[in-house]
Amino acid sequence: MTAPVQPKTLSKWDAWRMAARPKTLPAAVGPVLVGVGVAISLGQFAPLPALAALAGALLLQIAVNLANDYFDFVKGVDTAERLGPPRAAASGALSTGELRTGIAVVLGLSMLVGLYLISVGGLPILIIGVASILSALAYSGGPFPLASNGLGDVFVFIFFGMIAVVGTYYVQSLTLHPLAFIAAVPVGALITAIIVVNNYRDMETDRKSGKRTLAVILGKRGTQLEYMVLIAIAYLTPVVLMLMGYLSGFLILLPLFTIPMGLGLIQDMRSLTGPALNKVLAETARLSLIYSALFAFGLTLYILRSG
Repeated sequence: MTAPVQPKTLSKWDAWRMAARPKTLPAAVGPVLVGVGVAISLGQFAPLPALAALAGALLLQIAVNLANDYFDFVKGVDTAERLGPPRAAASGALSTGELRTGIAVVLGLSMLVGLYLISVGGLPILIIGVASILSALAYSGGPFPLASNGLGDVFVFIFFGMIAVVGTYYVQSLTLHPLAFIAAVPVGALITAIIVVNNYRDMETDRKSGKRTLAVILGKRGTQLEYMVLIAIAYLTPVVLMLMGYLSGFLILLPLFTIPMGLGLIQDMRSLTGPALNKVLAETARLSLIYSALFAFGLTLYILRSG
């Protein structure tokens, strides 16, 4: 275990807020919005399961953040060379024991929400819930940490993109629909782009600590290309949806109004380095939320207009 980096005196509230990383929470909200939008567009909206899905997504995002803070500290990944925002354990704001307790409490709360969702959705939701909790811990911890072995991007795309959107739709409708799977693709792509920026910024310190993120494996140019491809996928998907005839009309193209923001972020990824990428990370998270909100809004407007 490494020594704390630049210890700070913070209130416990500020320390826990630091560990929860509120700027990452759009990654949990956006997919639920789109899942709700799909449900509304197909006439399947159910408010209580939708709210529970939102609560569960937020709790799992916070659990992943706490676990990442804890495991990156005890494994020596977070050091004085870190370029990102300060972390609770590495700064000495929270002890490892406090973080372990926090992880247990947040996962416990997510299980309570999960019990309700299981009562609604049955065995499929139980399987998703167990897999989500195990993966949240395995992202940074365990004998084969996903984030340290090039699989963090895949985990984020699957759980915070595909499963979050499709699962939100399923607990409202108790059915599956191709629209939910297709709508999950751009959301998963943008949320994965958030972790791409994070790993791109930390590439050198991760490499020194032995943490082999996909950014470390791909290198600078490869990671820039990955980010660009993810942004492109996000903007192509609504067009594909319209052309496939799932939603006739241009309302589904509302997310394309964020293209200037996406292009600006691609340029920033190609030109900025070090701590300057912290802003790119925050703006990518903001893009994912705005895009998802417009996407969900377009789905909702479509059913209202066609109805």
